[in-house]
Order: sequence, then structure tokens, then C-alpha cells
Amino acid sequence: MGRTRHEVDSLAEVEIPSEAHYGSQTVRAIGDFWISGIPISYLQRLIHTPAMVKTAAVLANARLGDISTSKASAIAAACDDIAACELRGEFPIDVFQGGAGTSTNMNISEVIANGALEHLRSSRGPYDVVHPIDNVNLSQLTNDVHSTAIRLAILLAHRPLDREPRQLAHELEQKASQFANVLKLDRTQLQDGVPVTLGEAFGASATTVRKDIVRLKELVSLFREVNLGGTAIGIGINTKPDYARIVIKKLSKLTQLPFLAANNLIETCWDTGSFVLFSGRLKRTATKLSKISNDLRLLSSGPHEEPI
Repeated sequence: MGRTRHEVDSLAEVEIPSEAHYGSQTVRAIGDFWISGIPISYLQRLIHTPAMVKTAAVLANARLGDISTSKASAIAAACDDIAACELRGEFPIDVFQGGAGTSTNMNISEVIANGALEHLRSSRGPYDVVHPIDNVNLSQLTNDVHSTAIRLAILLAHRPLDREPRQLAHELEQKASQFANVLKLDRTQLQDGVPVTLGEAFGASATTVRKDIVRLKELVSLFREVNLGGTAIGIGINTKPDYARIVIKKLSKLTQLPFLAANNLIETCWDTGSFVLFSGRLKRTATKLSKISNDLRLLSSGPHEEPI
């Protein structure tokens, strides 16, 4: 058995591996929500984006004078460590959990707190120096942190999602030009149909891919509207009047993404409409790509004869 340390919170005393950066809430979540066997560390953006949100939050709190410069710097440095994948093994809780992401938020907050303690040359666990709730989670709740982090994750994931289809469309257009004069028979229900050029077939595929590039870009902009600063259910309890404006500005600068404060923070806290729309659009794109792939497979099946 390895060495352990003991942490005492409002519920009880908890035994934690001494080398762990996480704390008591994470240990409880490991026991309560071991459902899929897949830890949240498997989905790196579920770790990196909350850390980015918390960096913006601590900078906003420092700006408002609610946390010392030294603590803020240490917390921000710990967030950078997470972004650099240096603490990936510290997020063992299951991807499926109750509490709308509370365990994820607490796991990340505890890791950041203990990481900040190390940057301050302190040992892990004495939260009187840096506290995961009072300092790392200051002016925040899972309701606005987790919601904003997921939106940020989608925006960041959209960059390669936008880049790769553009490359595919370009390649299809190149083939459309290359095969402009190559005739083939189109097929209906696997039977020979009417003549069409191979270039026209590739051109149609390029067009449908470009259509979805535009549609996805339109939808992803919905995720720039966030409820950060809304805390509990969007009412902004336990925050200063200027906090929401400052933290969203900090997050925009940090991520180079133009985030906007939602007009109604309560509605944005629970509304999942944008996620439903985006999921449906991704399914549409996947269906189209599957169709293009199947067409190419059928085309390559023959007959291998001279073109008409």
C-alpha cells in the first residue's frame, strides 16, 4: 500500500493517495459514479476547457480584488499545467456522473488547488493556503463553468472539423476537373442507368461537402453565447456586478474567441437547443460522407471496361 494523506471536509475525513493532486470530492465521485469505466481524462477537452474557464475566472477575481495576486498567479499556473497535459492522470472520475458535472468541476478545482500549492512551495492538502472552492471556484458554480467549458470545447473542436472537410472538398474538386471528360454509367438500384461524367459525380460530392461546411459554421457560432457569471441557475448569486462582463472578456482574450454574455442567463443555463441542432447537423454530415464512400466503393466494383 502506498502512502496516504487525510483530508477533512464538511462530510467526513477521507483518505487520499499522498501523490494525488485531487482531493476528497474526487475520491467520493470515484466510488459513486463508476459506470462506464472511462475516466474524464480520456476526453482531454473536458479537462482543458474548464481549466481555461477557471483561468479567466481567477484573472477576473484578481482584477476585482477578491483574490491576491500571488494566489491568482499560482492558480493560473496550475491551469496551464493542465492545459499542457502534465496532470492528465489526476482526473479519474467516470465520464457518466450525476450532478450535471459537479464532480468534474470539483475534480478539476481540487487538482488546480493542489497544483497551485506546489507553485507556492507548499505541500498538497492544506487548503487554508489555496482552497478549491473558496479560491479556485470563486464566483463560479458548476452551472456556469461546466456549461461554458462544453461550449468552448465544441468551438475548439470545430477548427479541425472545419479544416478537414475543406481539404476533402478541394480534393474532390480536383478530381472533378481531372475526370471532366471521363464518361460512366450512373446506377439506379445497382442497375445501369444514364450516362454521366465521372467529373460531374465528383463535383456533386464536393458541392454537398461544402454545403455542410457552411451549415456547421453557422451553427457553431451559437456556442459563443455563454452563461458564465450566472452561477446558480443564472441569477449571478455570489458575484460582483462587473464580474460577468470581466470574466467573459478575459475568456475571449485567452481563447481568441469572441464570446458573448447571454441575454438571459437563466435560459442559457438549461437550454440545450444548440447542442441538439449541432448534433443533428453532424449526423447529416456523417450520412453524406457515408453516401460518398459507398458510391466510390460501388464505382470501384466494376465492370472494368473501357470508358464509353
